Amino acid sequence: MSGIIAFFRASPPKAGAAFDEHRFRRVRWQTFIAMTLAYVTFYVCRLSFTVAKSALVELGITPTELGMIGSTLFFSYAIGKLVNGFIADHANVVRYMSLGLLLSAGMNLMMGMTTNALLLAIFWGINGWAQSMGVGPCAVSLARWYGVKERGTFYGIWSTAHNIGEAVTYMVIAAVIAGFGWQMGYLSTAALGAAGVVLLVLFMHDSPQSSGFPSINVIRDEPQEEVEARGSVFKNQLLALRNPALWTLALASAFMYIDRYAVNSWGIFFLEQDKAYSTLEASGIIGVNAIAGIAGTIIAGMLSDRFFPRNRSVMAGFISLLNTASFALMLWSPHNYYTDILAMIIFGATIGALTCFLGGLIAVDISSRKAAGAALGTIGIASYAGAGLGEFLTGIIIDKTAILENGKTLYDFSTLALFWVGTGLGSALLCFTNAAIVARRHAVERQTSFSS
Repeated sequence: MSGIIAFFRASPPKAGAAFDEHRFRRVRWQTFIAMTLAYVTFYVCRLSFTVAKSALVELGITPTELGMIGSTLFFSYAIGKLVNGFIADHANVVRYMSLGLLLSAGMNLMMGMTTNALLLAIFWGINGWAQSMGVGPCAVSLARWYGVKERGTFYGIWSTAHNIGEAVTYMVIAAVIAGFGWQMGYLSTAALGAAGVVLLVLFMHDSPQSSGFPSINVIRDEPQEEVEARGSVFKNQLLALRNPALWTLALASAFMYIDRYAVNSWGIFFLEQDKAYSTLEASGIIGVNAIAGIAGTIIAGMLSDRFFPRNRSVMAGFISLLNTASFALMLWSPHNYYTDILAMIIFGATIGALTCFLGGLIAVDISSRKAAGAALGTIGIASYAGAGLGEFLTGIIIDKTAILENGKTLYDFSTLALFWVGTGLGSALLCFTNAAIVARRHAVERQTSFSS
């Protein structure tokens, strides 16, 4: 057992010669590209079940069983994101992330070998845990390799792996299933996952110190707090959990996730029932938000590095207000295709930025580098708890406000719209509250530094 723990423990510092900026940049780019491409394959391994559902229904699996299978990933991923986030701070992120991706690829391979609902639920639940071994190591790696004033740009670019993974799944894997069957879809997904493992093992590096470089705070001349410099990883994790800004951020992210999944889960239904769009039209309107999210995430990350590197919560608050306004435009404007498209473009760009900021980047900023995984895990479980609660309450509100008229069910979305807009405004308020907490903390640090 001790040998396994030692194998996955963070690599020790390696003695190096004089600092070589050119070599450092090359190794860091290798790490970033390998990590990002591998996370694309992580996401494909997470979504493969989605595009295989129709084929499985034709084989006799019921929608209720599909829901049960899908929910196992949701719950295991939420818990695993917290647990594995804490572990990632202590780990060799290359080996730990590789193990997670290898396990996820293996579970996809197993999914293609049976149509037994119970076995599928077990395999998919294990896949959820394996999936949670990806995001924590990525956040830790970004904290280890990038300084505060450059982290937003690269975190934003890395975050687009979600969107790229979705595109690969819905276009490539879906095409494989359509042409060669659902089993080949899972097999091709597993092959992509295995390719991602190879990328990680060959090109990703654990930390600057393990590659013979100084730590990033030394390279970028960024001061470290004494507790971060001298304290253990566990002590830094406990300190992160005592930071009120982390919990304010977690609540803001939970509210944001309610609106994020409101559009993903209920957007098409709303447009069909409230604005009388066809399924194809509604899907097209909702679909543009995923594309807009790529641009929004990258641009927001770059702008935050330029203008708010020390307190990104300020920018997140204004983005959250814009996000809520665009959502309200779609909810309360009359039927107009171009207005709804515009609303979804703005919503997609801003929700992409908020997922990047509230879902991880700010948590890494306000915690020490030794506690980046723990901070991300805490935000992650709060976010998915918010998504789950929002999904549950949305269903109840829709059911309770529906009326039966002439044998037809009519839906009144006015109460639901207030709920969704209210959670968006709540998230914005919490962002600004978090900005005030962070600003006060920086002021105390400056005063202490000046006094000493």
